[in-house]
Amino acid sequence: METLERISNNTLDQWRATLESVLREYIETLNLDAAIAVYLVISQDRNHYMLMHEGWQGDQRFHGPIVHAEIRHEKIWIHYDGTEAGITDELVMAGVPKDHIVLAFQPPYARQHTGYAIG
Repeated sequence: METLERISNNTLDQWRATLESVLREYIETLNLDAAIAVYLVISQDRNHYMLMHEGWQGDQRFHGPIVHAEIRHEKIWIHYDGTEAGITDELVMAGVPKDHIVLAFQPPYARQHTGYAIG
């Protein structure tokens, strides 16, 4: 896996577990409507983590990502975060350094002002 060749297996395993744990906690808080399922999709061999929702609320269809994160180039890339508060604080509290979290949904020129990694 060329994108992870410099990250230690210990760190990789820790970040995988941290992402899964943080996203699983959201399932409990977001799964309040029985008609809309919230579930976690993990591609561990590709290091992608997606929190999804799917269902109907009246005539409105819900289907798509709530959060999409990836471990790439020694960092956790947050491609999409549709949670109210964002998951970055929880990742930092779980021990992931801010300079190893990329807010990929921000344009590259703006990332230097986020307090997180630029890429």
